[in-house]
Amino acid sequence: MDLTYPPEVADFRRELRAWLSEQLPAAWAAPGFWATLGEDEAFDLRRGWERRKALAGFGGIDWPVEYGGRGGSATMAAVADAELMHARAPRSVNPLGLTFLAPTVMAVGTPRQKAEILAPMLRNEVIWCQGFSEPESGSDLGSVRTRGERDGDEFVVNGQKVWTTSARRADRMFALVRTDPAAGRHRGLSLLLVDLRSPGVEVRPIRQMSGISEFGEVFFTDVRVPAADCVGGLGNGWATAMLLLSFERGSSAMGQYTDFRRAYDQIVEVARALGRDRDPLVRQSLARRLVELECLRYHALHVLTEVERGRDLGFASSVTKLQWSQTYQDLFDTLDEVLGADVGLDQPLGELGDLDLTALRRESFWSRSVTIWGGSSQIQRSIVAERVLGLPRGS
Repeated sequence: MDLTYPPEVADFRRELRAWLSEQLPAAWAAPGFWATLGEDEAFDLRRGWERRKALAGFGGIDWPVEYGGRGGSATMAAVADAELMHARAPRSVNPLGLTFLAPTVMAVGTPRQKAEILAPMLRNEVIWCQGFSEPESGSDLGSVRTRGERDGDEFVVNGQKVWTTSARRADRMFALVRTDPAAGRHRGLSLLLVDLRSPGVEVRPIRQMSGISEFGEVFFTDVRVPAADCVGGLGNGWATAMLLLSFERGSSAMGQYTDFRRAYDQIVEVARALGRDRDPLVRQSLARRLVELECLRYHALHVLTEVERGRDLGFASSVTKLQWSQTYQDLFDTLDEVLGADVGLDQPLGELGDLDLTALRRESFWSRSVTIWGGSSQIQRSIVAERVLGLPRGS
């Protein structure tokens, strides 16, 4: 494992830091700022920011130049993620498209798909969402029921998707659809690109316990999708989806580490303000979380080293998803321990001074979901056991 950064990456880090110091409004980086905004206002600010970032050459860091990217390395992309988190820059409003669909299109998309999808996505002109989960098909993607029936040069799509992140904001969806019902569970699936402004599409927001509506459910009634908008080949949706998910699960966790470490420092600050830092059980829990965070950092560096050496992580990418999601969830379990009996209150009864728990509480709510989406932890453990460790399949 290489723990050093090459000179060109250090130069890039300095360049990005200088740009952020000039372009990022100071108010945006203040703790709790984004929690004061309405959902629409926050979305518009983040969308505009990401467009400016891309036009300045700090979007698509490891994308090829021909697709509008910078042509940098995976290490440069990981450093960019960490620096943006450190500076408290807005999070992407287009993560599903940029992180998962884009590299999939680069790998198996047609020339027309690459030309029409990638550059507008990078500039945030088109927002994407992912249509995998269904009411009775979560981690078991092989049970997808949404159908696409061929009608000349189009598919007619009927069905429902649920827990769709950014459904209300998205312009288009990459959806796993059953185009050959007579084929087996993992056959006859295709990855279709659906225009959510098409007739027959209905989006219903789902309000979460945090009060926001980041998720939604999407209904398709005789929605027409051009056959040319199938990524990876007709009937090859399972393999295409597995390729896409490998980008989700296998990327370096340097950005997550930076973000989680900041949250950890805030939790320590809360513990001190409430006098809980003297409780031996709380101190032990905080120590465990710090060890887990440092393990995550070293694993992220290991992944970067493997990628830079041209090695395919394959099924081992599930280890990364398992590690960062469990570390994140454990971190906010410790926040609950710190708050103790006040955990159910909007603001603890103790003396917090200027500390505002709004942002931490929203993160705490969100942390409950991370071991479910992107393949639940149970599914990831089975993949690691069978495909990485070579253990026999369970009955």
